[in-house]
Amino acid sequence: MASMTYRSAGVDIDAGESLVERIKPLARATARPGVLGGIGGFGALFDLRAAGFADPVLVTSTDGVGTKLKLAIDTGRHDSVGIDLVAMVVNDLVVQGAEPLFFLDYFATGRLKVEQAARVIGGIAEGCRIARCALVGGETAEMPGMYAAEDYDLAGFAVGAAERTALLPQGVAVGDAVLGLASTGVHSNGFSLVRRIVADAGVGWDAPAPFATETTLGAALLAPTRIYVRSLLALHRAGLLKAAAHITGGGLPGNLPRVLPDGLTAVLDASLWTPPPVFAWLAAAGGVAADEMLRVFNCGIGMALVVADAAAARALLEGHGERVFDIGRIEAGSGPAAVRIDLPAGWPA
Repeated sequence: MASMTYRSAGVDIDAGESLVERIKPLARATARPGVLGGIGGFGALFDLRAAGFADPVLVTSTDGVGTKLKLAIDTGRHDSVGIDLVAMVVNDLVVQGAEPLFFLDYFATGRLKVEQAARVIGGIAEGCRIARCALVGGETAEMPGMYAAEDYDLAGFAVGAAERTALLPQGVAVGDAVLGLASTGVHSNGFSLVRRIVADAGVGWDAPAPFATETTLGAALLAPTRIYVRSLLALHRAGLLKAAAHITGGGLPGNLPRVLPDGLTAVLDASLWTPPPVFAWLAAAGGVAADEMLRVFNCGIGMALVVADAAAARALLEGHGERVFDIGRIEAGSGPAAVRIDLPAGWPA
């Protein structure tokens, strides 16, 4: 009987080791104060004092990219989903007042393709660079029989820290302004619905995007999730930020109440911001009602912020490259925290 090997069972240890060597320079490029050692050990070390914290509270978050990965696989575009992965995690850290410190990824596939995996992890490293967060390690799992040969999945985990007295939210009150930071498109939520709409519309991924004909539909929908870490930390450190909500699954109605005290309502006016044209196309092509659009997608607002001094906050945020909309106010309510959104006729077109 022929001798059996791990490779004959579908797992290539040599490919995994080759990938580690490929990504070591990517990880080194994300180094920041506090990181001890390099990638390749059994665990990663981080010194909070070297990072400048006096009385820190650790803040953690984990997330994935969801079925947006299926679009990346189907189009062969693997360079930006790693940015999405980092964004989904670090944006959840920064809304709590935390500075992201280090990141670990989990890449699982049916058959390890070193070039494909290196492109994905290159995106992760780029996301970490944007967020000023060190990529300190991760896990690559080759699992034939669990995943199809061409498929892969991603998960990410990050640790951040905030000084104990600087955690958010803090001090939200009646009369505060609600600002919205523009999204770059669909970001990384709602792609099961997106893919269903595209399939029913009969538009190919390589066809011109109906809402952006200068690019393909696949490329337009794969625009990476915006990372808001630098601008939000600058706003927070300037003493101008009371609360922030990352607008992911659940949209504005599901996420903004999570950072408001009971007895308050955020009253928003959807005519005050301009959704990217992808949302009008999705609503029309899929026959998706406005309230369902708001529950599934960010609809153009990737972050909602509560501030007292809207003018000063806007100036600082715009100086960091954000597109800022004044989308509403905090009003007195009754019972649990809530959001009310006034919609103009025909929205989101």
